Amino acid sequence: MTDIRIVRDYPHPPAKVWRAVTDPDLIPLWTATGQGGRPVGFSTEVGTRFRFVAKPRPGWRGIVDCQVLETREPSLLRFSWIGDENGEVTYVTYRIEPHAGGTRFTYEHAGFTGVGGFLLAKLLGSVRRKMLTVGLPAVLDDLDDVNTEKTGLAAFHRHATGPAIVPPGEDRRRHRDEGEQAHHPPLGGPIAAVGVD
Repeated sequence: MTDIRIVRDYPHPPAKVWRAVTDPDLIPLWTATGQGGRPVGFSTEVGTRFRFVAKPRPGWRGIVDCQVLETREPSLLRFSWIGDENGEVTYVTYRIEPHAGGTRFTYEHAGFTGVGGFLLAKLLGSVRRKMLTVGLPAVLDDLDDVNTEKTGLAAFHRHATGPAIVPPGEDRRRHRDEGEQAHHPPLGGPIAAVGVD
């Protein structure tokens, strides 16, 4: 059996890290550095069935089916993970603990079997390392210590890719570009290129 285990230390309080990895609005911001999955139907309540939905790729439908198995806020989240239709169940665990004035975050993804599981674990491990080294720190830096968003990455992402409030009949892109072009790249720019729908 092959497992993924990644440990990262962040200079942020555990409650802030918990929020970044469990808030459905924030999760796509740090997963965008990988394949860009957004959670659909997610909550931390045990028994919740949810999906990560991303752009389909050859050999992958772009959907991961999950179920929350264990939660101890703000220190533990464990859920099942089925990445392919009729695929094997694997298990993801987030462990959050105070460490050296900040937080130690441990990501574990266990249960990969056989040669296919070994290869998948290597691929997913590489993607997860990037998410936890580049994506999550950017989101954490963009939240202040009272868990409210600053006006950086998170606000831009929601503005550029989230549901916009645009008067009926108006073009979202035209509405967005008025007065905003100097501050942000156009839609379809770098964020869309990394797999966020």
